Amino acid sequence: MTESTAPATASASGKERIVLAYSGGLDTSVAIGWIGEQTGAEVIAVAVDVGQGGEDLDVIRQRALDCGAVEAYVADAREEFATEYCMPALKANALYQDRYPVVSALSRPVIVKHLVRAARQFGATTVAHGCTGKGNDQVRFEVGITSLAPDLKCLAPVRDLALTRDVAIDYAQRHQLPIETTKNNPFSIDQNVWGRAIETGFLEDIWNAPTKDVYSYTDDPAFPPVPDEVVITFEEGVPVALDGVPVTPLQAIQELNRRAGAQGVGRIDIVEDRLVGIKSREVYEAPGAIALITAHQELENVTVEREQARFKKGVDQRWTELVYDGQWFSPLKRSLDVFIDDTQRYVSGDIRLLLHGGRAVVTGRRSDSSLYDFNLATYDSGDTFDQSNAKGFIEIYGMTSKLSAARDATFGNAVDLGQGTELEAADHG
Repeated sequence: MTESTAPATASASGKERIVLAYSGGLDTSVAIGWIGEQTGAEVIAVAVDVGQGGEDLDVIRQRALDCGAVEAYVADAREEFATEYCMPALKANALYQDRYPVVSALSRPVIVKHLVRAARQFGATTVAHGCTGKGNDQVRFEVGITSLAPDLKCLAPVRDLALTRDVAIDYAQRHQLPIETTKNNPFSIDQNVWGRAIETGFLEDIWNAPTKDVYSYTDDPAFPPVPDEVVITFEEGVPVALDGVPVTPLQAIQELNRRAGAQGVGRIDIVEDRLVGIKSREVYEAPGAIALITAHQELENVTVEREQARFKKGVDQRWTELVYDGQWFSPLKRSLDVFIDDTQRYVSGDIRLLLHGGRAVVTGRRSDSSLYDFNLATYDSGDTFDQSNAKGFIEIYGMTSKLSAARDATFGNAVDLGQGTELEAADHG
């Protein structure tokens, strides 16, 4: 991670300082001046790179200053995001509503951490963000901020200071801000290295199918190139090599974004239950995340003990819900982290994936810590499973149900088998 290293400063004018989560786009560029006019405070812009692509951080930093920020803090947090946020999600097989790999929710806590760090560095009393009043992200930002720094106040210009899209465009044009202003983009898009989220526009009609211009991380799965086979090597739940070539978590995600994306893997279209109580239609692309989660789940099938695995599914779901709901820094989430990390002790080995036509299919598994025993599983010669034990096992396993059924029969509560078809003993000659 790299970040701005300006020394801690306080406002020479004695004005209050507000830290703003800054993307470099229209809304947050306008928010710099708008916040200043509405509150009288100085604004420090904070831009955090979590792999969203686009403009260079130095360009974004200069734009923030040109738009009126008194300071600009920028951080390349891609490695940090991949290692400290995406990898815990991978260990938890994090799929909200069994499908969405919490793309946006994962990036918010790392951005929050840098916002709070900048607030401390520059003596700010408030942290601002560009979220609306009807989405999940306002909760994620503000709960995260107050979880790390209970003394800081939060401000949402769109929600609290009436900074609508039309107002933002008009303000940028009147003040000749160095940012493109347009009403033509129909979508709201959030992206990072873990995936891409697209909403609004014609997608709000849930009968409308996504058009090809919605997608960027994935190619059309209906016209795939030749199948692509990849071997992913894991150590304690974390990918460490692709096809035998060592990789960092960031490199693993980026490479699988490229290879799985070329096959159309990771397209998700879902009506999602938002934290704020509404249902929202969302389209996601997460080729690397879906490929990695698919492989990781199968390696767990090979290496995690049955009762531990059953219990972990519930923990994984609760972990995912907490992260989706903006509770990354909560006590429960921290406790679940400890359990999930413990389950990964033996999740090491290789998974072979076939990427083709929008699907990532496991075709091979191997692990030195595998619980799969060929000699116990085989039905051929060499079978070491003593089948004579099965009769006694079934008798003991079914004993409580057998006793309960006998009691039901005694008290007239036996299962009603209904009137079956009676066989007639008739001569049909």
